[in-house]
Amino acid sequence: MIETTAALADACSKLAQSDFVTVDTEFLRETTFWPELCLIQMASPDLEVIVDPLAKGLDLAPFFALMGNSAVLKVFHAARQDLEIVYHLGKLIPHPIFDTQVAAMVCGFGDSISYDQLVQRTKNVQIDKSSRFTDWSRRPLSEKQLDYALADVTHLRDVYLFLKDQLEREGRATWVSEEMAVLENPETYDMHPDDAWLRLKSRLRKPQELAILKYVAAWREREARSRNVPRSRVLKDDAIYEIAQQQPKDSEALGRLRTIPKGWERSSSAGAILDAVNTALALPKAEMPHAPKHVHTPEGAQSAVELLKVLLRLISEKHGVAAKVIANTDDLDKIAVDGENAEVAALAGWRRDLFGEPALKLIAGSVALRFVDKKVETVEL
Repeated sequence: MIETTAALADACSKLAQSDFVTVDTEFLRETTFWPELCLIQMASPDLEVIVDPLAKGLDLAPFFALMGNSAVLKVFHAARQDLEIVYHLGKLIPHPIFDTQVAAMVCGFGDSISYDQLVQRTKNVQIDKSSRFTDWSRRPLSEKQLDYALADVTHLRDVYLFLKDQLEREGRATWVSEEMAVLENPETYDMHPDDAWLRLKSRLRKPQELAILKYVAAWREREARSRNVPRSRVLKDDAIYEIAQQQPKDSEALGRLRTIPKGWERSSSAGAILDAVNTALALPKAEMPHAPKHVHTPEGAQSAVELLKVLLRLISEKHGVAAKVIANTDDLDKIAVDGENAEVAALAGWRRDLFGEPALKLIAGSVALRFVDKKVETVEL
């Protein structure tokens, strides 16, 4: 267990001599907006370490330097939350990276396979998961906890080498590289507060309602960040929806809402919300957000989508690539309606070669699907 800056610097110097390093973190997030980093695990082919970021006086600068070292590939499984932690604390995104969950989808292990399932299928090793939901902030950690944490990076070495070999053997290494670009984009982890409303699942359509939704959600995002508490601790989603619909302009009207606790309308937060509501309502109509216009689906398009789903599953099974990583339902809808003009990932790069071109041929009528010997196959017309 590394607890000093000098020991961390020495370990990172040794790890940096390897071509790749597997990385994982343990954290808590139940009571905070930002993840609370509690443990860092790293391993190279000949070294494995656990770092205690909660140790008094420990400076994580050597760790961040390693994460930014472009000569060392950083290997994660389901990397997004680990990368968010590094981005928040170190103001950088590790580069280059390799996400074994993404690679596993490209290699035919299904959609979003878990780490323990991937270890079991590639190494035939069963991981003890009993320490998964432990409180990683408590010290001292038990040997069982440390063994569990270290297994997250030691088995990952073999998983990475297995997937790397399969990708190179099948000529799919560049497919994973394209997917890593999204994970290495800072916008993936740093949403602007003014865009927070876009994450809310709302059926609101009126410009005034959407304007209030946007302004109140932005206030909540800033407040949650500044106080480092979960968004729901500041204001629940249901309350934002009701405020947007009822449009309270004063504390009396705010206090009548069923989602607002009794007496809360007299708080400073309530005053900030009322300011957001009134600011939103004062916007010129042209500056208010608008809901996306409903695009009329041409007659027969839904049938085309159903055929595309069959084609997607057929190609997914034939090439051993998870359907989820090739195309989603929105992609299929747009291809069915807009054809070649559809702006979707399924019509670019390796996805176009694998699925996009056959999909365009299917809706153009130059390729058909037929049922032969209890299975579906494509046939050129």
